[in-house]
Amino acid sequence: MKYVVGIDEVGRGSLAGPVVVAAVAATLVAGSWYLVAGKPRGKLRDSKKLAPKRREEWFAYIKIHPQVSYAVARVYPRTIERINISRAANLAAARAYRRLMVKRGGHIASRRIYLDGGLYIGKNKHFPNARTIVRGDEKFTAIKLASIVAKVSRDRLMTRLAKKHPQYGFEMHKGYGTEAHFAALRKHGPSEAHRLTFISEYHKK
Repeated sequence: MKYVVGIDEVGRGSLAGPVVVAAVAATLVAGSWYLVAGKPRGKLRDSKKLAPKRREEWFAYIKIHPQVSYAVARVYPRTIERINISRAANLAAARAYRRLMVKRGGHIASRRIYLDGGLYIGKNKHFPNARTIVRGDEKFTAIKLASIVAKVSRDRLMTRLAKKHPQYGFEMHKGYGTEAHFAALRKHGPSEAHRLTFISEYHKK
C-alpha cells in the first residue's frame, strides 16, 4: 500500500500554549480511505474552514480508519522563546514525523511528505521526498487531515490548560490575541503558559 504523509501546525501566532504539529499518513489509493462507516457529513476541508463539531467528527473518523495513521508533537513556550517560533514549529514537525514512523514500525511504503507552507524539515535520509507546499492545506488530503488532528489536539490541550489558569479564558480563544485575552493579561499579568516574547512584541505595536 502506498501512502502520502501530510504535516501541518496550529498555534504559530498564539500568545500562550504550545505550537502543535500533526503528521498524518493516508493511503494514496484514490478515495479508498473514505470507505469506512461513520464518515462525517460535508466536504473534507482545512481545519480553519470547519466548525468545531465537524472537526471533532473528522478527528474521530481519522482515529478509527485503518488506512490513516497520525502522530502529534508539541513545543512549549520556553523553547519557543529560546529558539523562535519558526524553528520551534519545524522542530515539532520533525518530531511528529519521527513518531509517526515509530508508530508504523519505521516503514511507510513509497511515502511522499508534504508540509503546509511555513514548515520545513529538509531533505535527507530521515526525511526523503519532503516538500513544503504553499496553501497545502487547500490542496492535499493528508495535510487537511493533519490540520484537523493538530487543531483538535491543541484545542483540547488549551481547554485543559484553562482549568489550571481560569482567569485567561483559554477555552474560548485558545491563547490567541483577542480583546478579552489582552484584558486578562492587563489585569493578571502573564502566566507560565504565555510566550513572553510574543506579549512584548504586541506591546511594542
